[in-house]
Amino acid sequence: MVKARKYVVKRNFQGVPKKDDFEIVEYELPQLKTGHFSVKAEWISVDPYMRSHSISRPVPYDQFGFQVGKITESKNPDFPVGCRVVTHKGWCDYSVVTNLKEAHSNVYIVPDLQGLPLELALGALGMPGVTAYFGFLEICKPKAGETVVVSGAAGAVGAIVGQIAKIKGCRVIGFAGSDDKVQWLEKELGFDKAINYKTADVSKALKDAAPNGVDCYFDNVGGELTTAIYSQMNLYGRVSLCGCISSYNEDPTTYKTTSLLPFIILKQLKVEGFIVSRWSEPENRWPEAIATLAQWIKEGKIKTRSHVTEGFDKIYDAFVGMLAGENTGKAVVKVL
Repeated sequence: MVKARKYVVKRNFQGVPKKDDFEIVEYELPQLKTGHFSVKAEWISVDPYMRSHSISRPVPYDQFGFQVGKITESKNPDFPVGCRVVTHKGWCDYSVVTNLKEAHSNVYIVPDLQGLPLELALGALGMPGVTAYFGFLEICKPKAGETVVVSGAAGAVGAIVGQIAKIKGCRVIGFAGSDDKVQWLEKELGFDKAINYKTADVSKALKDAAPNGVDCYFDNVGGELTTAIYSQMNLYGRVSLCGCISSYNEDPTTYKTTSLLPFIILKQLKVEGFIVSRWSEPENRWPEAIATLAQWIKEGKIKTRSHVTEGFDKIYDAFVGMLAGENTGKAVVKVL
């Protein structure tokens, strides 16, 4: 029997998750049945949306979150030993796949990454990249010459959104939380302007950067920053609502924000929230996005960066570091 480890949430999070809110538990993998296969994790993802789940929202962390792993044993001819797969098995080092349609994503063999690093299957060529691709292109429907604003612009999704906007001929303004991230966005990724929301007068800085207003806003953050951006949206502007990381550590019963409704009404904005699984069922369009993104990366039109933490026992540190904005690019854990 294979000994495996998984992270278990012991108590509801109060504010920022604490290390002793989790424990690492050992367990034995079950025997394989027909159609099943076992996977050894090689890369595990940590993402902002994970913060919203604890005991009060019971999705176990060993069944929650994307990972890339190698098949070690199989009784499924479509998933042979040695193949690498993307699953939603989350924070565990070994797992058994019994259902190819998991709660948040279908299990799939890692597509041809065209020689690119394997960890990109959790980033630009995985869920974050697909989120950026469809969430921006199909909701904002950008047009060449328009001004696009991205919050959380140095994160896994935001960095891809901004570069797609440049490919589409838009002027791109990104908000991030440090001067180093601002430099990365402007100097390496080609954003027209990046702004440190922690030190700048956000409203003035945005007005200076976008004197003719904002046409599209891709929102990863929410909160007061979003209110400032809505106030400078143009008539018939479009907002793609991807996340609200500014409030993930707050009590959801006490959220406070300046009302956005007057801006939405007076500017006749289109505001649409989404979850990326929308594009996996009933028709799975993820391969379309992944193939296009891979081509753009190979052509040098999109640049990627992974923020790598090494060690299964360091997943918690990677998680809270990502929530605090310590990562530039996609936060991943390499399982040693």
